[in-house]
Amino acid sequence: MLRPTLRAASTASNNAIITGDCTANLPRPLLLLRHNSSLTPAPRHVVFSGIQPTGVPHLGNYLGALRQWVKQQNEAPLEATLLYSIVDLHAITVRQDASQLRQWRKEMLASLLAVGLDPKRSIIFCQSAVAAHSELMWILSCQASMGYLSRMTQWKSKLALPENTTPLDSSSKAKLKLGLFSYPVLQAADILVHRASHVPVGADQGQHLEFARECANGFNHNFGPVLIPPETILSSAKRVMSLTRPHLKMSKSHEDPKSRILITDSRDQIAKKVNSALTDTIPGVTYDPVNRPGVSNLVDILFHVDESAAPNSEALALDLKDLSMRALKEKVSDAVDRQLSVVRERYEEAMQEGNAQYLADIGEDGARRASASAEATMKLVRDAVGF
Repeated sequence: MLRPTLRAASTASNNAIITGDCTANLPRPLLLLRHNSSLTPAPRHVVFSGIQPTGVPHLGNYLGALRQWVKQQNEAPLEATLLYSIVDLHAITVRQDASQLRQWRKEMLASLLAVGLDPKRSIIFCQSAVAAHSELMWILSCQASMGYLSRMTQWKSKLALPENTTPLDSSSKAKLKLGLFSYPVLQAADILVHRASHVPVGADQGQHLEFARECANGFNHNFGPVLIPPETILSSAKRVMSLTRPHLKMSKSHEDPKSRILITDSRDQIAKKVNSALTDTIPGVTYDPVNRPGVSNLVDILFHVDESAAPNSEALALDLKDLSMRALKEKVSDAVDRQLSVVRERYEEAMQEGNAQYLADIGEDGARRASASAEATMKLVRDAVGF
């Protein structure tokens, strides 16, 4: 039986303070924040982040997000609340096969445990299992600006449309669905329903955090100080690029499976993918993402896998300047395999048939705890709007 004490290495922490709960019986909009019958706000640490269930995560997911989550978990103060969600409601903004989506949710849960998230320390849950996410989304949608949403980049990039496209343009009217257009409102609800103070995101997700703050401030202006505008924890890891098309981010959507390393890949699979990575014929190793994107991507991967090897990617490239491409690729393969070997073993253990009930129990317990967290906020929200 899989033990629930899976761990990974930790190196960093982020403290986040928010005020305590509002009283439910004070008149609107003069709600006051209080804790244990005191008007002094109670310090709390609340971190929320989510990942879509697209099956087994790849190396970019791991270095850019999942490893950071484990660091936050392992070094957070004991009083911190840590919520990590499999955001399956976001996944259905594109058509999904039902059986495939269920399998991907299971694989993602096993992956989160494999990388080192501890279900006793962190709340790990599927978004669709907590109805309050959708409820708050609707309430926020009643105040969200169509103009603001039309300027968001998410729906345009998903539909491969120019940045100056509007929802009423002929190029978007036939393609754009309401769920994709209002995607940022659900993202805001995910964060605000748990009164999250800090949210770990990549550099390209800052726009969504700003929209969440806009939603919180707009609600509070109309109904009183109920929601907590979140702060951002920017991931320190750069984006990992595709092995076959290094000008693009590593992604599951790329047709060529050699473009990405999965966290469950075997040593041989990792070596084959790295050996086939697109580089160039220039002798030696230099760090030049513009002119040598493939080589620079391998250097970035090596640096992020073991950040103790050098202060930055540029310095690491100098240390490796005399290596051949074959030697560089061998070095990258070995480093990635060392990083992922334990993760791979944990994942395989978690996905064994005998552990199916254990995974189900983890999901149910996480949903129960997340529902309790969300309901505390929704009581305040419902009272504020008149429900």
